[in-house]
Amino acid sequence: MFGVFGTIDNPFTTLGGPLATAGAEGQGLILILNSLVKFVIVLAGLYTFWNLIAAGFMFMSAGGDSKAIGKAWDKIWQSLIGLLLVAGSFVLAIIFGYLIFGPQNAMILIQPQIFKPQ
Repeated sequence: MFGVFGTIDNPFTTLGGPLATAGAEGQGLILILNSLVKFVIVLAGLYTFWNLIAAGFMFMSAGGDSKAIGKAWDKIWQSLIGLLLVAGSFVLAIIFGYLIFGPQNAMILIQPQIFKPQ
């Protein structure tokens, strides 16, 4: 694009940002949803990390109280099970993609694409 200051290139094409791959027609919604899912998974990991730190603090400050120690262990186990569910959902999506779409398209459930008619 030519402007007052000369040629202005889109910075997202060179940086590899969200607009670099949004050139295909109909891909915008898929890219947004894919980014949203990745963001939610990062948030789940950070939340698990925070819960583990809080449970460790609860465990250390229990002072021998069996109820407080039990609550801390419950929080630790619930955090780890939640993280396992989040990670397991990705593993299951890849396994189902492999079984349904074959080895060359195993990642299609994690990185979906919309194909338009030619």
